[in-house]
Amino acid sequence: MNIILHGKNIELTPSIKAYVDEKLGHVAKVLGTDSGSIKMDVEIGRPSAHHLKGLVHYAEVNLSVGGMIFRATAEHEDVHTAIDKVRDEVERQIRKFKTKKQAARRKARD
Repeated sequence: MNIILHGKNIELTPSIKAYVDEKLGHVAKVLGTDSGSIKMDVEIGRPSAHHLKGLVHYAEVNLSVGGMIFRATAEHEDVHTAIDKVRDEVERQIRKFKTKKQAARRKARD
């Protein structure tokens, strides 16, 4: 899987990069496809440098697999929690897509 990481108004430390690789690398298992054909654009940042309270960190994922694109965003006070939330949302979208795909296949057989 090819993960491209961008930072906006935030310094991407090695610990953040490792956390993204650890948490979002699991998405390839959920997809169940060849990980070489998966491209994931991840943007981590802050909406502006001025906000210091509230939902100041966000994580955005654009995942393209074959012809399908899955997109999710999450905001939180902590960057690690925002990454966890965006991972959960992407996995939810993938599971929903796979369920619909299987249901359509079953209808075609009947």
